Amino acid sequence: MPCGRLVSVLELRHTDVVNIQASWTDAPATEGGTRERVLAAVTERGPISASALGRDLGLTPAGVRRHLDALAAEGAIVERDAAISASTTRGRGRPARMWVIAPAGHDSLPADYDDLAVDALRFLRERSGSDAVASFARRRAAQLQSRYAGDVGAAGTEPQARAEALVAALSRDGFAASARPVGVGGLAGVQVCQGHCPVRHVAAEFPEFCQAETDAFSDLLGVHVQRLSTIAAGQHVCTTFVPIATTGTALSPRPKGHRA
Repeated sequence: MPCGRLVSVLELRHTDVVNIQASWTDAPATEGGTRERVLAAVTERGPISASALGRDLGLTPAGVRRHLDALAAEGAIVERDAAISASTTRGRGRPARMWVIAPAGHDSLPADYDDLAVDALRFLRERSGSDAVASFARRRAAQLQSRYAGDVGAAGTEPQARAEALVAALSRDGFAASARPVGVGGLAGVQVCQGHCPVRHVAAEFPEFCQAETDAFSDLLGVHVQRLSTIAAGQHVCTTFVPIATTGTALSPRPKGHRA
């Protein structure tokens, strides 16, 4: 089985955003497109009522309500506070329900955080040099190392057990990690695979982040590891070789959950 199968990468981190996007994608094309139009209209003109949306978008009242209810269930939009929306009334009847975009809805819209991060690092490099970028990358990797140290340490001293603990910790943080036994150049070991990299766009220009992460893995596992491929360099997965033993001794997969 291929290493580092890219398991629904977007189900991993930022789950609120991802669930919203996934639900749109799963809907028929016209349904999803209409829902996106409704969200865009709420974003642009909210607080806005269902009747106003229907009029602006050429949709039936039932159709608008269906999309509004779905978006509200996903957390993309919320009803405006009744006390505020009470000024908008339909004659003597109850005030119309007014809708505005919610924080999760904002998160689902296009953003340029990657570009912002890259620009900030370019500025740092121009002002303070490449060493400053490397120092920042090491600081970030040190935070990861500190976060995982307890789990990896609890796995014991055996490199394979520690590698499996590292994989579990990486997966919890959204890296879609996996491991499998391999042999490289006469060494038996474990290949740690990461199917997702949250900073891949940044690391594509600043490989210091990949190097700092690799060094952190070495420190955590207590052995010198070798990075074989990275998503930032265009591969479909990041792979890291963790040596376990020399020569051609076969390495059997460990039972899940086993600890030394």
